[in-house]
Amino acid sequence: MIKVMFFWSCSTGARIIMACRDLEKAERAHKEIMVDSGNQKIVIKKLNLSDTKSIREFAEVISNEERALHILINNAGIMMCPYSKTADGFEMQFGVNHLGHFLLTFLLIDLLKRSAPSRIINLSSMAHRWGTITLDDINSERNYHSRRAYGQSKLANILFTHSLAKKLKDTGVTAYAVHPGIVRTELKRHMNIGLLIMWKVVRPFTKTPVQGAQTTIYCAVQPELDTESGGYYSNCRASRCTRAARDDEMAEKLWELSCKMLGILWDGAQ
Repeated sequence: MIKVMFFWSCSTGARIIMACRDLEKAERAHKEIMVDSGNQKIVIKKLNLSDTKSIREFAEVISNEERALHILINNAGIMMCPYSKTADGFEMQFGVNHLGHFLLTFLLIDLLKRSAPSRIINLSSMAHRWGTITLDDINSERNYHSRRAYGQSKLANILFTHSLAKKLKDTGVTAYAVHPGIVRTELKRHMNIGLLIMWKVVRPFTKTPVQGAQTTIYCAVQPELDTESGGYYSNCRASRCTRAARDDEMAEKLWELSCKMLGILWDGAQ
């Protein structure tokens, strides 16, 4: 799906930074995009969201080399994997899907503010309905269920977006959470047999990568969304998330816990 978004961006003449963990795959996508789009302003940078050292190195390079950053798409994700931890000891799904994007956004927020108007798009999912934020066992060390842990990370994406909108008010930086739909990508690679069988049943109703990218593109460029920061979107329109995803108190607690886990100070107002 990310390749589709790059095709769109390239067609507008934008300068694109591909932040990728697997550089070999990135090079193949890079060549294909340049051939199909004709845009040569595409850059590949190494980024591993499961390692805060890699995130900090990437952000430092971008902050030093780029004069402006108008759109940050936090698109990376891992789904329903066996229990494992990131390089920093975070449960993998929460660590990559939420904390990785939280830290990356924090490190790039000054550049985004200087580039305003700018936008942050966080890829969430309807799977946020599966999760709850378990503050006293955020790394699922006492009780791990891959589906619930994925739901927790996707719920965290929406709560993070909601907090960003409040804390970035009047800065010219807006934030949006997106459910792209059930898209035919490699995200399902960790599914068990039962889920794979169910996937085959629902596959005719799933989206192609082109279709799945549309809501992200919509939130990245639609002019009328300038005044709609903090919303949750699906099928290129505002959608309704769960009550848990609209919990201001939990959003603030999650923000504080995320800062503590990452060892950062971020009140959102600087």
